[in-house]
Amino acid sequence: MQDPAFVKRAFSDIADSYVLTNHVLSFGTDILWRRKFVRGVKADEPIHVLDVATGSGDVAKEILRQCPDIDVVATDFCQPMLATARNSGLTNLVVADGMQLPFDNAAFDIVTVAFGLRNMACWKDALSEWRRVLKPGGKLHVLDFSQPTWQPFKRIYLFYLHKVLPKIAGLLTGHGSAYDYLSNSINQFPHGRAMCALISEAGFTDVSATPLSGGIAAIYVGLAD
Repeated sequence: MQDPAFVKRAFSDIADSYVLTNHVLSFGTDILWRRKFVRGVKADEPIHVLDVATGSGDVAKEILRQCPDIDVVATDFCQPMLATARNSGLTNLVVADGMQLPFDNAAFDIVTVAFGLRNMACWKDALSEWRRVLKPGGKLHVLDFSQPTWQPFKRIYLFYLHKVLPKIAGLLTGHGSAYDYLSNSINQFPHGRAMCALISEAGFTDVSATPLSGGIAAIYVGLAD
C-alpha cells in the first residue's frame, strides 16, 4: 500500500523522462513485456477496454496498435503523465483515481493495469473497484514487477534494483528518490501465488500468473464472473 500524494508527486516529477528512463533501465525489455501483455488482451477479443494507471499511455497505445478497431479508455490520476500520453497521440484520456473510477458498473470487457496496482493506496480495494467496472465474463489483466525464484539470479537482480537502478535513474531524471521508491515498493509487493490469492480475494476466479524474464515481472489474469 502506498501514499497517493507521494506517488502523484513522484510521477509528476519524472513525467517528461519516464518513457526513455524505463527503456534504459530495463534494457528495452519493458517493450517486450507490454507486447506480450497486449497479445493476451487481444486474444480475448474485447470491444471496450479500460487501461487504469495508464501513465504515459504505453499499454493503451500498444492495444490500439494490435487492435485498432476497439474502444480504449485510458485513465490516470497524475495530470502530467496524461499530458505525456496525449502528446504521444492518445485522445480518449480521463483524469481519474484508479480506486474511484467514474464509470458505471459492468462497463468494460477488459481492464488492464500495467505497473499500476503496486502504486495503489490499497491493493485489495483497487482490485475490487476494477471488478466493479467489468462485465460478467470480463477479464482483468495485470502486468507488474515480481521477483525471481532462482536465488543466484534473485541476488543479482536485487543488487541491480537497489544499488544500480536508482543511481542511473537519478542521472537520467534528476529525481532518484522516485526510483528509490520503486525499489522499495517491489520488495513489499505480493507476487506469484500471493498475488493470485489477493486477486481471488477481490472476487476474481480462474486467476493465473505468467512469469516474465525469469520472474522480474509477471502477468496476472483473472475472470470476473
